[in-house]
Amino acid sequence: MKYGRPDTEFMKWRWKPDECELPVFDPAEFLEIVRGKSMAFVGDSVGRNQMQSLICLLSRVEYPIDVSYTPDEQFKRWRYPSYNFTMATFWSPYLVKEEEADANGPTHTGLFNLYLDQFNEEWTSQIEEFNYLIINAGHWFFRPCVYYENHQIVGCRYCLRDNVTDLPMSYGYRKAFRTAFRAINSLENFKGITFLRTFAPSHYENGEWDQGGDCLRTRPFRTNETKLEGINLELYVTQLEEFKIAEMEGKKRGLKFRLLDTTQAMLLRPDGHPRYGHWPHENVTLHNDCVHWCLPGPIDTWSDFLLEMLKMEGGGHDESSYQEKFIQVTGK
Repeated sequence: MKYGRPDTEFMKWRWKPDECELPVFDPAEFLEIVRGKSMAFVGDSVGRNQMQSLICLLSRVEYPIDVSYTPDEQFKRWRYPSYNFTMATFWSPYLVKEEEADANGPTHTGLFNLYLDQFNEEWTSQIEEFNYLIINAGHWFFRPCVYYENHQIVGCRYCLRDNVTDLPMSYGYRKAFRTAFRAINSLENFKGITFLRTFAPSHYENGEWDQGGDCLRTRPFRTNETKLEGINLELYVTQLEEFKIAEMEGKKRGLKFRLLDTTQAMLLRPDGHPRYGHWPHENVTLHNDCVHWCLPGPIDTWSDFLLEMLKMEGGGHDESSYQEKFIQVTGK
């Protein structure tokens, strides 16, 4: 699963949080913690990218067996027999029920109908057995969408349809997370821990992804060279707000919600993308990929974060750090 740009230095960089030490990922320790348990990744291809990174890291100890129940590559299951640990990925880029309405759409990337108040049962009906759930969504919401609620069109995101109100992207994003969290909190038999992996910004420069944008930087940003702003900040704050609501509702049922906050760390890593979306020598025409992450690369840090959070679960969980983050970003 190694792919990326071998001519860059991104593999030499490692995230160092302020005022604390983040241990290097220990695959044996991780597998011992999750022995006899299961973990599901729900969301888009960046979520799948996270699972691929974790599989690569764990391969230093054991290679998993493919135990997928369907040939569909969007729904994979892997089992580590020595540890009786299962990992699965569920494709759901919008988290809610959706369907493609027009294969071309106004930007030639497809037009999707999003049913913002309806569960996507392709994953909501499958996760009750899992001990850990890692949920994410983001980049697909930039595509043109028609928003439905209560079986009626309530607006859209750049659908260019007559008499349909154009709503901000954050409208559909908020409603989708609200419905996804509501689905989790409504499951009678789900007793696992839900991790929200926050939005990982892309790094297109000199144009949008479909307008010649590229990511040619070979070094990370310094903290004073960039900041979270615009739509990236809006989506991040939306996630925090909906997470806070879901966490309070989950407490009533004894469910745990945890924030796997990767946003600021990844904002500083424009050097870690595969960029090409294919091998440089392949004779194909594709948009540059400044969304996904090279392996090995910055995304491996997410497993560092995740392992430390799993270790915290063994000795209780201090919510003060999340509360401080929420107040800092939202002022609420």
